[in-house]
Amino acid sequence: MNSTVTQELVEKKYRQYHKRINDALGKCFERERPITLYSPARYILEGKGKRIRPFLTLLASEAVGGSSEDALNVALAVEILHNFTLVHDDIMDQAELRHGRPTVHRKWNVNAAILSGDMMIAYAYELALQAKSSRHGELIHILNHANITICEGQALDMELEEQKDATIADYLDMIAKKTGCLISAALEAGGVAGDAAEEHLRSLVIFGEKIGRAFQIQDDYLDIMADDGKSGKISGGDVMNGKKTYLLLRSLELTSGKEHDLLKTVIMNKGIGSDRVAEIKAIYERCGVLDETASLINSNTEEALSAIESLPSPEGRDYLRGFANILMKRDF
Repeated sequence: MNSTVTQELVEKKYRQYHKRINDALGKCFERERPITLYSPARYILEGKGKRIRPFLTLLASEAVGGSSEDALNVALAVEILHNFTLVHDDIMDQAELRHGRPTVHRKWNVNAAILSGDMMIAYAYELALQAKSSRHGELIHILNHANITICEGQALDMELEEQKDATIADYLDMIAKKTGCLISAALEAGGVAGDAAEEHLRSLVIFGEKIGRAFQIQDDYLDIMADDGKSGKISGGDVMNGKKTYLLLRSLELTSGKEHDLLKTVIMNKGIGSDRVAEIKAIYERCGVLDETASLINSNTEEALSAIESLPSPEGRDYLRGFANILMKRDF
């Protein structure tokens, strides 16, 4: 049966829920003192976040027959936990900007950023405990597991930077933990908030894992393919910074001779000049990795969509499917 949920309806719901999430986030961290604890937390939430994860939480609750209202606190917990990771990631990366604004540790200082991030974790758990649910233990377990796994992913990412012989398996393990895990957790937590059965929670987790992998690999693809500015960064920035992406690691497997040596130089020297990005892109095109990557993104997306066929709410299921399709057609 064809869905009556059009892309226009999905986008409309996203805009409505985005505002609802932002309005609710604006009521968090209302205490004024200590200024250096609560002001940074408010500041990071005022950024131009797309709110993808909390939106998925609300959609997941609806897809299993629950309500978005009952899942709202859980969605906020997920988004605050996500933003805590951004605050601490920016410190480790020594990043100057996020969404065009100074990072928290630059606007205040490293100590204030660390402390605010720590507080945000506890605040996220408190929100989950205030959710309209009888399954608080499951919610806390999901958030705890996500937090631990994200830390593992960040550690693997740092280790990957130093590895000269990193494999695609290493990379996929890292992105599953650093990126995919919280997407899956957002969906699973939404399912619990909607009082989902175990089989439906498993479907949501698989959906999250597959979409999370597709989303991150698509980031790699867009970095080299998107026009400057659309992806929010310079085209080819990953190559210039020597970042080990799916495209680079797979191309090393597919090439030989001078092309292989040039790709290896990107890793050994931890980057390459902007004037040579076009050469790398040309290698990607010749060895077929661009087409292969696009196919991998599509296959993971299809597997994600198949995983949610059994969810009890047809309309909720269609909104999840529609939003996944929007994410996979993005150019940002």
